[in-house]
Amino acid sequence: MIVAFSVSPLGVGENVGEYVADAVRVVRESGLPNRTDAMFTSIEGEWDEVMDVVKRAVAAVEARAGRVSLVLKADIRPGVTDGLTSKVETVERYLAG
Repeated sequence: MIVAFSVSPLGVGENVGEYVADAVRVVRESGLPNRTDAMFTSIEGEWDEVMDVVKRAVAAVEARAGRVSLVLKADIRPGVTDGLTSKVETVERYLAG
């Protein structure tokens, strides 16, 4: 499965990069395939391991902010691996053709 999620602190002002970095650090240290862009962090793995990482990423932000917003989208497709790369490669192939 692939999960794209965004976790943000609320009530801490406009500059949230430091808080978001805490969440992304948890994801990167998980060892699961992941990507971070301007809006979301995507992570790929089995349900329990991915959801555990999301939970820990939220906890990392929550440790420093009293309120946290979480947006999550999941592509649940058993048996598929390397979806983070293959999905993008498919789109790029169509764009090139």
